[in-house]
Amino acid sequence: MKKKILMLMAASMLATNVVGCSAGTEIPVASSEDTTKKTETKAETEAESDTTEAEDATEKSAEKSSYENSEDGGHAIHADGEDISYENIKVNKTGESGSEEADFYGDNAAVFAENGATLNIKNAEITTDGGHANAVFSYGEGTTVNISDSTIRTASNNSGGLMTTGGGTMNAEKLDIITQGGSSAAIRSDRGGGTVNVDGGYYETNGSGSPAIYSTADITVKNAELVSNVAQGVVVEGKNSVTLENVNMTANNTKKNSKKSDVYQAVMLYQSMSGDADEGTAVFKMTGGSLVNKNGGIFYVNNTTAEIDIEDVDFTYASDDFLRIEKAGWGSEGSNGGQVTFTAAKQEFEGNTVVDSISTLNMYLNDGTLYSGAINTDGAAGAVYVEISEDSTWKLTGDSYITSLSCDEDAIDLNGFTLYVNGTAYEEGTSSTGTAVEAYKSSSSDKNGKSGKAEKPDIKDKSGKGEKGSKPDGDHAKSGNSEKPSGKPSGKPDGNNSKSESGKTGSKPDGDHAKPENGEKPSGKPDRKPGSSAESGDQSSANSETSQDNSSKN
Repeated sequence: MKKKILMLMAASMLATNVVGCSAGTEIPVASSEDTTKKTETKAETEAESDTTEAEDATEKSAEKSSYENSEDGGHAIHADGEDISYENIKVNKTGESGSEEADFYGDNAAVFAENGATLNIKNAEITTDGGHANAVFSYGEGTTVNISDSTIRTASNNSGGLMTTGGGTMNAEKLDIITQGGSSAAIRSDRGGGTVNVDGGYYETNGSGSPAIYSTADITVKNAELVSNVAQGVVVEGKNSVTLENVNMTANNTKKNSKKSDVYQAVMLYQSMSGDADEGTAVFKMTGGSLVNKNGGIFYVNNTTAEIDIEDVDFTYASDDFLRIEKAGWGSEGSNGGQVTFTAAKQEFEGNTVVDSISTLNMYLNDGTLYSGAINTDGAAGAVYVEISEDSTWKLTGDSYITSLSCDEDAIDLNGFTLYVNGTAYEEGTSSTGTAVEAYKSSSSDKNGKSGKAEKPDIKDKSGKGEKGSKPDGDHAKSGNSEKPSGKPSGKPDGNNSKSESGKTGSKPDGDHAKPENGEKPSGKPDRKPGSSAESGDQSSANSETSQDNSSKN
């Protein structure tokens, strides 16, 4: 009986619930719209979470690892014979060095690689604030530094941006370099040279004796902007080279810090006789881009043989001199002029060319070049040969005196002036066939560097009627710049800091420190340069002449 009653009660309750439902009491059911909203809300929350995590990861990655050093002569990063990479870093170097160890062998550099190391650096901020504190230094055969997407700031004297010596290699891409001190080229090399490749970026100098590039190496710069606010734009010393491709360079030339010359120029090629660069042909090549000198001319060559090649460059400068080849305060008196091969292709340029009595010039105007200018207007000239291709033109802007000429009948526009070829007036509308001149040589030179009677270079065809000239062989033909030794030095090897060869005067203001074979390091620290101080960071760049870069100033 109880079981039956319980079953009736259960049936009665079930009926009541059914009636209740049918009477309109609804049970909440999630709609598709609500489901969509919840899904969207969840997705947004997850997206916000992902964004936050990404931002956190970015902030975390933006926290650069720091490397610091304040020891005199020390390094913040030192790669010694190893392959190592750094990315997303801050490097700060203080501390001083007052010796040639810093300029030649890397002491006191913020970042230093040697003994065949390969050092890779990306996304770095590098600063130095101390005398002789170069930012990034590659020393020795087999050593390579690769640096990209980085900024460099140096504040004191003798503190370059990129420094390469002893046959090292430096590869740089998209850098932002600004130096403030004297003798602090943005792209710099010294004893023993090496190979430097720069692509992209901005490179600025602000100190006396600090060109944008100082080369005792083979240096190539592409697609970059170079600014020198006090000194020349480029200096090439001895048997070394600078090649610029699609580069915009500005030299302000506001100050000289040497009395060896009174010429302001954008590009100087010379030999200091200090021993830091082998004697031989200095080379400057520029293709595309622009070259501006706000105070002075463009090219200046003294005490060296040189090759200058230009193609499709936009030149702007403040004086009448485009090219000067003459003696200055370096080298032996009587034989310290310049011996130059100059080639222009697809080029328009104007201005005077000056070649003194102990210098020579072979000028080649090719591929539609137009030269508007005058050569040796005063008639007191060194030997000059001019060769003009059939599609190129020389338009005179003053009476000119040359030694030999090769041209077609339509190549020269006298423009109302007179061109003298080996003393005879050239007749406009006539062709001429001449011969390249040979480098000038003095007849003798004693061991004290005093030259004997000077000899003019031979001209094979003084009438200008011989065979058409070609570029002379010998010193004018470059045979490999900054030749490297076959063997790689192990570390910083011993050597001798001997004086340079006697009979060569006009050395750099820092004295004669002859180049050790293969760019090797002396066993002991060399004596400080005359006039130098251990407190080099406090030196005035205007008064101190203790570095290679300073010697380049006139």
